[in-house]
Formats: sequence, C-alpha cells, structure tokens
Amino acid sequence: MNFFRPYSTVACALSVLAGLSLLGCSDKPAAAGTAPATAASGTATASPPVSVTIVHAQQRDMTVKINATGTVVPLTSVDVRSQVTSTVRQVHFKEGQFVKAGQLLFTLDARPDEANVAKARAQLAKDQASLADAKRQLERSKQLLAQNFVSQGAVDTAQAQLDGWLATVAADQAAIAASNVALSYARITAPNSGRAGAVNVYPGSAVLAQQTPLVTITQLDPIGVSFSISQRDLTNALAALQGGGAKVSANLPDGGGRFDGRLQFMDNLVDANSGTVKAKAVFANPDNKLWPGAFVEVDQTVATLKDAVVLPQACIIQSARGAIVYVIDKGVAMPRPIKLLHAEGSDAAVTGVQPGEMVALDGRQNLRPHAAVVVRAPDKAAAGTGADKAASAPAAAKKSSQS
Repeated sequence: MNFFRPYSTVACALSVLAGLSLLGCSDKPAAAGTAPATAASGTATASPPVSVTIVHAQQRDMTVKINATGTVVPLTSVDVRSQVTSTVRQVHFKEGQFVKAGQLLFTLDARPDEANVAKARAQLAKDQASLADAKRQLERSKQLLAQNFVSQGAVDTAQAQLDGWLATVAADQAAIAASNVALSYARITAPNSGRAGAVNVYPGSAVLAQQTPLVTITQLDPIGVSFSISQRDLTNALAALQGGGAKVSANLPDGGGRFDGRLQFMDNLVDANSGTVKAKAVFANPDNKLWPGAFVEVDQTVATLKDAVVLPQACIIQSARGAIVYVIDKGVAMPRPIKLLHAEGSDAAVTGVQPGEMVALDGRQNLRPHAAVVVRAPDKAAAGTGADKAASAPAAAKKSSQS
C-alpha cells in the first residue's frame, strides 16, 4: 500500500505548479482589458457636439384661417311650370339667355279664359242694368209713399230688391277678377333675374298644370358657396358671423381667380358623422366666373392672434409627453414643452417660448436633453454653394477639353 504515496505527492506538486502558471497568465489579459474600458468611458463623457441650424422665435400678429373645399351654389334656382293645363303658343326667349324678373317667357293658349272674361263682363252689364231699374223703383215708391198712394211695405220691398242687385253686381265683379286671374296664367313671366336653362317645350306643346317643367331660372349674381366648418372652429366662426360676417375667399383651381365674399349663414346643427357645421358665403359674381356646381378652395379669416410667438412648424417635435422644441442656451440644447395655438402654412403660433429665443431647426432629431450643439449655416447657403459649383462645372470641363 505504500507503493502509491510517492505518486500522490508528485501529482499534488504538479497541480500547484499548474495553478500558479495559470494565475500568472490570467493577470496579463486582465490588465490589458482594463485600458479599453477606461477609454470607452472617456469617449462617452466627451461625445462630439450636434450640428444644427437655428431660428429665432418671432412675435407678431397671426390670422386664424379655416381652409375647406366648397361648392358653388345659386342663391335662387326656380323651376318654371304652368299653373293651368294648356298649349304653348309662343316662346319669347332663347336657351341660356339672361332674363330679368317679370320678363315674358311663354304665352299659352288663352282663348277659353278670354271667353270666360267676356261672359263675366256681359253678365255684369246685365246686372248693372237691373240695379239701375231697382234704384228707380225705390225712388218712385218713396214718392208714392209721400202722397199716401202706397204703404211703407212697398218701399221696403223696393229697398230689398235694390240691395239684392247691389250684391249681384259685386259678385259679377268678383267673377271678372277671377277670370282675369285665370287669363293671366296664359302669360308666364320670369320669377327672378338669372340665366335661363334648357327649354323643355316648344310652340304647340301641351303642358299640364303644375307638372310640366318649362325652364329653370338660376341666379348667378350674387352667388353662394357652400362649405363645412369644423366643430373646433365653431366658436370663432359664430363670433365673426355676429360681428357682421367674416371675410371669406374662394379660389378657383388652375388659377381661375380669387374672389372675396362674406359669411352669411351657419346651420344650427353639428353633423354627428363628420363633426362639422354647414355654412354658406355670398360672393359678387358680375363676370359669372363662379358657376353653380364648381369646386373651390375656401379660406376664411375668423380671428387674429395678437402678439403671438411664431415658429416654423418644422421645429416642433412630438414626444411621448407632448409637443416640445429644443431651445439653444449657451451652446446646450434644452427641451421646452410647448402648446400649439394655431398652424398656418409652414408657421405655428405656440406658447412656452419667449420671443427672440434660439430654437433648433435642422438637426433637431439628433438632439438629446442637455446635449452640446454647434450652430451651422442654414441649408440654403449650402445649396447656394452647391449651385455655384454646378455652374462652374461646365466651364471647368470646357477648359479641360481645350487643354
């Protein structure tokens, strides 16, 4: 059994020597690895500044406008129909013609109504003759009563006959007036001034009372534009309407022209589906450039923000806590929460920034709170330099080819 002791002693010695050599080898990499970690930490604390462009916050008045797509609508558009069943005898205008209120448009066959008027007048003449006779009979009865030749009852009877004929004559006059009204229906005039549309009947055409459409008269000057106002702008729009009507501008597409009008009407109900209110503005249209059914771009000035702080919308960053901008103070980017009051085009009126403060624009997406910044020239200067280089390139190429 003693045979194994020398072997055990040698094995233990070898194990101790191997552990010491491994420990000595592991110390060198550990010391070498410490230096990179220190260098990395030094790099994090000394990150390079972020290059940005800046704008200065401006204080000025900013108009609050509502932009919408509107439709040109006529203020009045009337379908002209006949009030009697008859036949068209003559058309006194042409399709597409501008007509005035009261202008004669159609003449219908009026011979039956003319005959009725003549008959009523003849009946009136007959009854007037009977009325005159009743007056004479009353006068004679009064004279005979004064001479005691007749009784008072005879005078009362003559008076009753006279009153009856007076009523009959009045009825005849009313019948003539009614016949003249029916006769007037044979002359159809324009109910309003405007442009006549397509004529649907011709001389000889039969028309039915209140059924056959003859023509449509549409008013073009002035004319209206119908559009919708968002519920969030309802308060400002109502205040402008009560103040005499807000100014509204309509722009035709493709440079067709710009027109100024006034807000005239707002509906009394908010559409639950769209969250908007119907509105209508009135425009002068002497040249008839605004045509019913056309689409226009509408912008309406409803209020003015006095002394508002205005920034480019591109400066605003939407973060998890709301809208912010980075204000540059002593070379350091400071996040500043803001509230957007109104946006118009590329500008935005905000609160939370003081006039004259420097706000980061280009490069803002690379900023972090308290990051160091370096202000560079605006991109348009760089673009101008690039344009100069591009302009000089052909000259350089020409010189190279000549050489």
